[in-house]
Amino acid sequence: MPKTKKTEEKEGSPVDSSAPAEEKEEKSSWIKIKPQELEKIIVDLAKQGNSPAKIGLILRDKHGIPKTRLLGKKVTQILKEANVKYTTEKEIVENKITNLKSHMGKNKYDNTAKKSLAKRLWLLHTLNKNQ
Repeated sequence: MPKTKKTEEKEGSPVDSSAPAEEKEEKSSWIKIKPQELEKIIVDLAKQGNSPAKIGLILRDKHGIPKTRLLGKKVTQILKEANVKYTTEKEIVENKITNLKSHMGKNKYDNTAKKSLAKRLWLLHTLNKNQ
């Protein structure tokens, strides 16, 4: 039976979905910052009041670090080890929900806010379910 394009795609699939994804443990050669320097930057940014997600964006944009996991630890792990208080995503969503509820009390016909509130409640439910 001659091979068609469809059978060729099926036979030699480049990605085996059953195989676990490999984690890259070694540091990329083009990242010039040392892990201790990175931890110091992360702690300083957290003390300025940035959330872990915002810290990740700042590291990517200003310092050229795509992911802190390339250097061994997550941002939240570094902050926990340094005993730095930071706002979690759940706390941010809860604050947004309380603000939206008070806004809805004053503006009951604001349908955009109603939809936003529904999205935030769904997000909070998802965050609670995953923890």
